[in-house]
Amino acid sequence: MPFMVIGQNTSAKASFKVDGVCGMCKVRIETSTIKIKGVKVSKWNVNTGQINLIYNEKKTNINDIHQFIADLGHDTDKIKAPDLAYNSLDACCKYRDPLVVKDHQ
Repeated sequence: MPFMVIGQNTSAKASFKVDGVCGMCKVRIETSTIKIKGVKVSKWNVNTGQINLIYNEKKTNINDIHQFIADLGHDTDKIKAPDLAYNSLDACCKYRDPLVVKDHQ
C-alpha cells in the first residue's frame, strides 16, 4: 500500500537574546525581521531582550537571522553588531551606553 506525505512541517521556533532598550528598538527589530523571507512571527520583549521567532527553515536559517539583526545595529547572543550599524541607531537606542540604559529603567 503506497503512502502519501501530506505537507512537511518546515516551521522552526527560535528564541534568543537581542540587545535593545526601548519601544523604538522593539519596532525596528520586529518590523525588520518579519520582512525576512521565511520569518512568520517575530516578537521581541523590551524587558527581557528575548526575541521569539517562527520561521520556515527552507527559506532562511537562524545564523542568517542573527546576522540580519546585527546588521540592524542590535547585538545578539551570537553576533555583535558592527560599529557602523550600532552608531546609526537613534540616541535613545544606544543600549551599550550605561546612561541610556539607566534612563530606560
